[in-house]
Amino acid sequence: MFPTIIEVSDKAVTRRKRSWFNRDEISMSMGKIASVHIKTGLVWSNILIESSGGSDPLASHGHKKGDAVRIKELIENYQVEFGRKSGE
Repeated sequence: MFPTIIEVSDKAVTRRKRSWFNRDEISMSMGKIASVHIKTGLVWSNILIESSGGSDPLASHGHKKGDAVRIKELIENYQVEFGRKSGE
């Protein structure tokens, strides 16, 4: 009923989870992301985004396979761009 939303921008990855009475939001800076792990089942995928800064990983469950792959691709593309900008 309340889908989990993952927003990927050039600055951060944000996960928003809602329920009837509250909202849970967690963000991780693009520069702090160490790895993205996708575990795929028959229909749904789980995403685990690990931090290089030692903080808790960002975990999200129940995404469509295509959405999970797209999230990983976006993060990897932004990391490449972030690396280029840092190297300038």
